[in-house]
Amino acid sequence: MLYADENSFDIGAKITKTKPVILPIGAVEAHGPHLPLGTDNILASEYSAKIAAETDGFVLPVLPYGQVWSLQDFPGSLTLSNETVTKVVVEIGESLYKQGFRLFVPVSGHLGNMAALKDAARELYAKYPDMIILHIFYPNIQKLAMDVREGKANHHTYIHACEIETSLMLYLSPENADMSRAIDDPPILPIDADFTPTPWQNFTKTAVLGEATLATAEKGEYLIEKTLKTCVELIKLEQEKIRKSTKME
Repeated sequence: MLYADENSFDIGAKITKTKPVILPIGAVEAHGPHLPLGTDNILASEYSAKIAAETDGFVLPVLPYGQVWSLQDFPGSLTLSNETVTKVVVEIGESLYKQGFRLFVPVSGHLGNMAALKDAARELYAKYPDMIILHIFYPNIQKLAMDVREGKANHHTYIHACEIETSLMLYLSPENADMSRAIDDPPILPIDADFTPTPWQNFTKTAVLGEATLATAEKGEYLIEKTLKTCVELIKLEQEKIRKSTKME
């Protein structure tokens, strides 16, 4: 259900402590020649819709900007600070809490947002310990990617405009993937890339971190449906915690 499509007269009856409210969060950043700047927004929105369909949840309008420090100097990229992303998510969470919701699920299509989302979850927990916040980015996707990847894994966490992320797009929004322009450009990351601030233009000129031509919708389906199952399990687990705590009150 789309939260913003509800009206003020009817939504009150639909608010419960166990109703998950999902916030898709993306970014505007370079994704090579074959994927749009808004790739992470598209993926977050489509993935959130799938989660909501499985859990009878609400989906908030996508938060379309994120922390894009690594790619901020590529043409088209826009970035917010971690502090700004954290503050926005915290204030959305506070509004939801005041409405009566107790299960808030920020879902990011952009790995760079996750530090900010973790901080937001901790801040909300400190203020509202009876509110559960699940911050999600395709659970276990790197491990699952080993089942379908034909090319090389160029980093232990990054999936960006590569075989894997392009496959996600081919499954969730194929009209937004122009495979006639897909390229293979696996980078060689410097040994210190994970230990010191390293703008990505230091090791890639295209922002394609892998072999995009190997992407398929079938690979994307496998990864989305497998990670989706975990998302649903997590939400159901937290719903049961809320039910138990409510009975104890």
